[in-house]
Amino acid sequence: MGIKAPTDPSAIPPLIPPGPALKKLHRALDDWFEETARTLPWRDPACSPWGVLVSEIMLQQTPVVRVLPVWKEWLDRWPSPADLARDAAGEAVRHWGRLGYPRRALRLHAAAVDITHNHGGSVPRTYAELLELPGVGSYTAAAVAAFAFGKRETVVDTNIRRVHARLVSGAALPSPALTAAEMRLAEQLLPTDDDASVRWNASVMELGALVCTARSPRCSDCPVRESCEWLAAGEPPPSYIPKGQSWHGTDRQVRGAVMAVLRAADAPVAPEFFSQAPADLGFEPDGIGVPLAALHRLNCAPEQLERALAGLLNDGLAELHPAGFQLPG
Repeated sequence: MGIKAPTDPSAIPPLIPPGPALKKLHRALDDWFEETARTLPWRDPACSPWGVLVSEIMLQQTPVVRVLPVWKEWLDRWPSPADLARDAAGEAVRHWGRLGYPRRALRLHAAAVDITHNHGGSVPRTYAELLELPGVGSYTAAAVAAFAFGKRETVVDTNIRRVHARLVSGAALPSPALTAAEMRLAEQLLPTDDDASVRWNASVMELGALVCTARSPRCSDCPVRESCEWLAAGEPPPSYIPKGQSWHGTDRQVRGAVMAVLRAADAPVAPEFFSQAPADLGFEPDGIGVPLAALHRLNCAPEQLERALAGLLNDGLAELHPAGFQLPG
């Protein structure tokens, strides 16, 4: 029996460009990045490693435009890990604002405490040490080692995976989950020089964010379109349709609305407050009354509200005291 050819283009082992072609890719993206890269504060050479770490955590599943103001506020308020470690974890959650996935704020606070107590207040420099920090995974450890300390590390995020899939593998999209083959490809594409590897990671990431986007890629603006295997193959469609994340009416939406109430409160919020309209409770339409009104407009079922509150307690994002719910101390 013969071996059946894979139907998913991303499953076909990619052909690494030969030495001269790979160097040409490196130069082309390096030049493009030098001319067109966005000016972002965490890319400033003066940015501290702590600022880079904060940016990498905030940017997970969150657009740059939403991260920028919150990042700036955080660095003004907590310019070092020790500054954040001195504050309660609840303050990190409060100032996380509407970035979503607020457990990231707890992880950053835990990392700040660990850095302060176990690393003399300085963000560790190596991938292995960074990986030991609370809430820091392999991507974040590699990104901070590369972008904060200039280390040669294989940085692979969603944007980089998509560029690699199209440019080298000829697939419209990378596989739904990161594979060992993708990591090997990323390592093989990485320049051997430390500085050049950092620029390559940053430029491929930027290309995926601005040009080689998931929907409606701007191929005519791509600096490496002549080398793109996906274009050469006639832009074949993806082998799967990415699933969008629902929001309206979900438990996640209710959790977010409850978190908005807790962030606005300066005292514990009694359980009955979450299920009643602010006017019925005698609140004025400002302060805590605004997020309470937003929560009430969702008209969520009592059991959904209970699940949201229980989930926040279980995740450490809220605490239950005799007087009610509040952010963690």
